[in-house]
Amino acid sequence: MRKIFPMKLPHSYYNPLSLVGTIISGLALLLIILSILLSFMFDEGSSYLGLFSFILLPAIMVVGLILIPIGMMRAVRKAKKTNEPVSTKWMVIDFNNPRYRNAASVFVIGTVIFLLLTAVGSYEAYHYTESVEFCGQVCHRVMKPEYITYMNSSHARVACVECHVGQGANWYVKSKLSGLYQVYAVLADNYPRPIPTPIRNLRPAKETCEECHWPEKFYTPRMQFERHYLSDSLNTQWDIQLLIKTNSQYSASNLAEGIHWHINPDVRIEYIAEDESREVLPWVRSINLATGDTIVYEDSWVPLDSAVIANSTPRVMDCMDCHNRPSHNYMLPQQFVDAGMASGTIPLLPEIKRISMEILKDPYPTSDSALVVIKSQLQSFYVANYPEVSPEEVDKAIEGIYDGYLRNIFPEMQASWDVYSDHIGHIEYNGCFRCHNDTHLSINNEKITRDCDACHSILMQGTPDNVQYSTGTESLPFQHPVDIDEVWKESLCTDCHRYLYL
Repeated sequence: MRKIFPMKLPHSYYNPLSLVGTIISGLALLLIILSILLSFMFDEGSSYLGLFSFILLPAIMVVGLILIPIGMMRAVRKAKKTNEPVSTKWMVIDFNNPRYRNAASVFVIGTVIFLLLTAVGSYEAYHYTESVEFCGQVCHRVMKPEYITYMNSSHARVACVECHVGQGANWYVKSKLSGLYQVYAVLADNYPRPIPTPIRNLRPAKETCEECHWPEKFYTPRMQFERHYLSDSLNTQWDIQLLIKTNSQYSASNLAEGIHWHINPDVRIEYIAEDESREVLPWVRSINLATGDTIVYEDSWVPLDSAVIANSTPRVMDCMDCHNRPSHNYMLPQQFVDAGMASGTIPLLPEIKRISMEILKDPYPTSDSALVVIKSQLQSFYVANYPEVSPEEVDKAIEGIYDGYLRNIFPEMQASWDVYSDHIGHIEYNGCFRCHNDTHLSINNEKITRDCDACHSILMQGTPDNVQYSTGTESLPFQHPVDIDEVWKESLCTDCHRYLYL
């Protein structure tokens, strides 16, 4: 035995339990090394391989290591009771004896079955913890607002972990470690309401979004049709069709112009935000990587202090700076009411747009209390002002408005459009206007353009009985649905659209 183990170990080590622990730990360590070598040799990695390499196998190895001191303590305790020295002899197993053979068979078969069930169970448990159901409904009840908005998004068929975790073991481990505190926060009921964004240390968009969205192969400009309703007695319909210049006019030009020019491989856009919300960007730097030309723009109205600039690390602009709500978009009341009226889930009752905005402009403590107010005010309004409207139509309107409310406003978590800004566009949130506002100037008085035609062309606009059409792809001059003269040119859209209900 001493020849087998040349190192001098305590006598108490030589006991069956410690030896079994050594074998388990050794095998687990060997498998860990082999799995890591395989991942490097074949240049492949995934959360599944990481699960076994960094989660399951280490846990088995730890169990084996724990068995070693337990066996040693039991051996010492037994020796003290019998007042005998700790035996250093190996246990003798005689397979000629049927009892030893039966015991060995039971041990081997039981161990194999146990390890198989453990592996399968761990694998299935891993899959379940990575499922949308687990993220949104089981352990993460606090994520109800995010889950519901996700289920109504364009990414509803993309699992949560595809964006929040992605491929590879490192980010899988990071996500689960951060999840430990989240579990504690939920159990202790001390999590923030609402959940703050943007998420710190979010995985780079290049490793998640660009797995599906290939920046070098964006499509050419796309059409967008919108239908709105005014807050008059007739719910006047206003349609607008836009050509969104997401890319160059011709695909061969790729990212030479258009909205996605911001992520052109030859361009680097950096900014310093006023705070963590990234709602105000008073300092912007544009770098042409091909020529080295650099232009710094500072907000002439609210410039950053030079000391703040010197001590700040500029953030490099990527997809998430505009597409910050790709799967969790909270619509404003005017948006989901317009959508309901356009789809027919909210009947076009007289003044339904105006009265809906009146009801939804104030916050409610719970979703149930919102339903009570929506129901009572709509019913009393139509009984008093439009008795000819049938109660069935009013009930349908109540159901449609409340459905939109439940999909976008979550008072229990204090989550709504007012908390989670969407940086795409410039109507309800400043989004594009965080930089493109005519107040960002360079040292040579160059401006970051606010020209509407730089991002989109208006091809059609107006009411059904008075529609304007453009000729070809030339943009129509924007006509505001409500006559406010030239005010819309002098102020930001959000000054009205976010806080006032038209």
